[in-house]
Amino acid sequence: MTTTPPDTAAENETNAAPPIHSESPLGQLRHRPEAGALIGTISVFVFFAIFGGTQFMAPAGAASWLNIAAELGIIAIPVGLLMIAGELDVSVGSVLAGSSMTLAIVSGHWGAPMIVGIVLALGLGLLTGLLNGLLVTRTNVPSLVVTLATLSGMAGLTLGLSRVTTGTTSVAINPDPLSKALFGKLIAGQFEVAIFWWLGLAVVVTVVLQLMKYGNWIFAIGGDKESARATGIPVDRVKIALYMASGFGAALVGVIQTILYNGAQVANGQSFVFNSIIAVVVGGVLLTGGYGSVFGVVLGTLTFAIVNQGIYYTGWNSDWASLILGILILAAVLMNNTFRRLALSYKPRSAKKA
Repeated sequence: MTTTPPDTAAENETNAAPPIHSESPLGQLRHRPEAGALIGTISVFVFFAIFGGTQFMAPAGAASWLNIAAELGIIAIPVGLLMIAGELDVSVGSVLAGSSMTLAIVSGHWGAPMIVGIVLALGLGLLTGLLNGLLVTRTNVPSLVVTLATLSGMAGLTLGLSRVTTGTTSVAINPDPLSKALFGKLIAGQFEVAIFWWLGLAVVVTVVLQLMKYGNWIFAIGGDKESARATGIPVDRVKIALYMASGFGAALVGVIQTILYNGAQVANGQSFVFNSIIAVVVGGVLLTGGYGSVFGVVLGTLTFAIVNQGIYYTGWNSDWASLILGILILAAVLMNNTFRRLALSYKPRSAKKA
């Protein structure tokens, strides 16, 4: 019978596979792109829960910021995907207004069935996204310039056609019960049904981004589009699809607002242009692309909405909301860079050196 000498046994133990040092869930969180966004959301919520009193925490108070977060979030999620891919879309405000007026004119002014107006409104969003995507990918003009042109052009087209068609810039509609239930219902008289559209969209896009190859493609394009193209990723098609998704999100909010408020105005939606980008940046997405998460964008929209509405419950001058948002944006950018470095340096295994 052979025995292993003591020195050899010690050497074998030394050369064994390195142990796995697992971190606690709290420790792992700091390596996630939404870590900074979560800190921001919790901080502003606690702040306004303390200084906003019971009204902020009451159902009516919660509805005020959840409704804003839902509408903004439906636009911010696809805009966030574009930013992860290294692109921008600032045309969403005019797409929202154009889609809203399309629905109002077709189904309100002309009296067509609601389904026709809704389909045409959503189709306008997809068509505008397709145009943006083709211009960005075929001309190589920076996406900011392309979508700024679309923002201005769509705004002028919406205003001009609305005046020519209806003689006014505001059109009322009378939604049917089904359309009202799907897009404009207030649950418990306070919470918009848009909240469910927002959460549903977040779940679907999370699955695409985290569990499907398309998500890997989006991150790869944002990291280095030329390397992504060299590995066979259809960069142009992915970008066009993302612009169409952005246009669709803006059009969907246009439909929701039109049915909820029983009418549309050509000036609707312009606040979403930069608010969506603010929410995405606060949510942990880098402006340079290649990094971010849907959960982070959801947290970013919540943070924005809480600050936007919470200031009214404190009794302070609402002008301070802009100051708080400005501080949040700067803090978010700094934290994003920090947490990104932590994520890139994270190694789940560590070996002991002999």
